[in-house]
Amino acid sequence: MLKDSLITGLDVGSTTIRMVVGQKSRQDEKLKIVGAIETPAQGISKGVVVSVEDAVSSISAALEKLERMVGQPIDHAWVGISGSHITAQESKGLVAVSKADGEIRPEDVERVIEAARAMATPPNYEILHVIPKSFTVDYQTGIKDPIGMTGVRLEVETQIIQGLTSQIKNLTKCIYRTGLNIDDLILSALATAESVLTSRQKELGVVVINFGGATTSIAVFEEGDVIHTAVLPVGSEYVTNDIAIGLRISIDTAEKIKIREGSCLPQNFKKHDEVRFADIGGIEDGSFSKRQVAEIVEARVEEIMEWVDKELKRVGRSGMLPAGAVITGNGAKLDGVIEVAKKSLRLPASLGYPQELISSLDKVSDLSFTTAVGLVLWGSQSQSNKRRGLPGVDTIPRKIKDLIKSLLP
Repeated sequence: MLKDSLITGLDVGSTTIRMVVGQKSRQDEKLKIVGAIETPAQGISKGVVVSVEDAVSSISAALEKLERMVGQPIDHAWVGISGSHITAQESKGLVAVSKADGEIRPEDVERVIEAARAMATPPNYEILHVIPKSFTVDYQTGIKDPIGMTGVRLEVETQIIQGLTSQIKNLTKCIYRTGLNIDDLILSALATAESVLTSRQKELGVVVINFGGATTSIAVFEEGDVIHTAVLPVGSEYVTNDIAIGLRISIDTAEKIKIREGSCLPQNFKKHDEVRFADIGGIEDGSFSKRQVAEIVEARVEEIMEWVDKELKRVGRSGMLPAGAVITGNGAKLDGVIEVAKKSLRLPASLGYPQELISSLDKVSDLSFTTAVGLVLWGSQSQSNKRRGLPGVDTIPRKIKDLIKSLLP
């Protein structure tokens, strides 16, 4: 296995850290997943670092486990970033085409994206991505790839995604301290979309919902472009908390009940369907009603879907995405999530599994691994674009990486 051909994705979640390694075969450029691990996360809350020491040791533990699995050292990774500090806004750029013959070259595209990027960012914020949505060449709008066309002026409409500088620095510092280099920081919602959505779904209009432990991130696509992203500060941990409060039991027992008996469909249970706490490994005496648990879970999942719908209303897409909602993440494993999503969002809904992967590992087709797999796919795509001389999505500026590395002992 050639070390240079490995592409690693690191998904730093609030409850779990997941890492996936892929390798491109020399013959057909197909990506094969060769390693996937998960370890408990500490020092991370709602997508942001709350304890550097704990986060460093959690990421180090994940890295060691992965290196043992693939049998060689891993020194760089594509890293997912999330958290409610991330915001998105529109920006436009305009440049004159540089060559006298008017042919648009990759350099012109890079210059126009740079012009869009020069917008005023709020203080203490750092640009994560500048995503070109569409180009205009001499008033001809709606162009996806202007390279090779002829014109005098080139315009671009972009979506700019930015995050708090302090949060970005904290995350990157933790990763560098484990000895891992960062290929780039990628918004987790975009990485998830990379692994679970088809280009047809993105074209028609779709929302991908990553139902995580402490946060739920969404990305809305239409005509192949990202039109909105958001990170909501609620996740499947809230379901666990509600079960603990509703049944007056410990968080650990509530988590076991959620995993074993969690359902959003109270109508499937009779009033007297009861399970003893001891049967699911709880320390409490007595029993609980499956129907009562399902009512608690349904109410919380409905609330999370209402938050998602509020975000869709902000961009005028509530109930109006033909390819519907694709739900993924660990929280999507709850029985009946799809039924609640269909009702709350008034959209078709389905579970999002990683698409077209070659792997002998069962783990990578798990709903909770979609972000880590998406980061590997993103890395693979970026490498292909570089080889073809295409500009990719502009991501974390080199200066912030260099600054953090220079500060490390």
